[in-house]
Amino acid sequence: MLYIQHWKFKTGYHEQAAKKFLATQAPYPRANMLGRYHGPGSLEGWIIVETDDPTALYEHAADWGEFMEWDTTPVFTDDQAGPIIAKIYS
Repeated sequence: MLYIQHWKFKTGYHEQAAKKFLATQAPYPRANMLGRYHGPGSLEGWIIVETDDPTALYEHAADWGEFMEWDTTPVFTDDQAGPIIAKIYS
């Protein structure tokens, strides 16, 4: 299953989070991180993750929870959504 996680630094925690990121590279256990994107000039970004174990999402967000706020959204590809849309609108 694919997920998009949106993260945003909590006020006053950017430097501490940046140091942790530089030290660890923020690995994603039990999941395939397809991409991590940083919004230029902002304190937020997005991660696209593929996993069959949603507890991996929770673990990663909890590990960074001191520094960041998280929103996680399950998403489908066009190939996955197409048959569902066809079923509803056919």
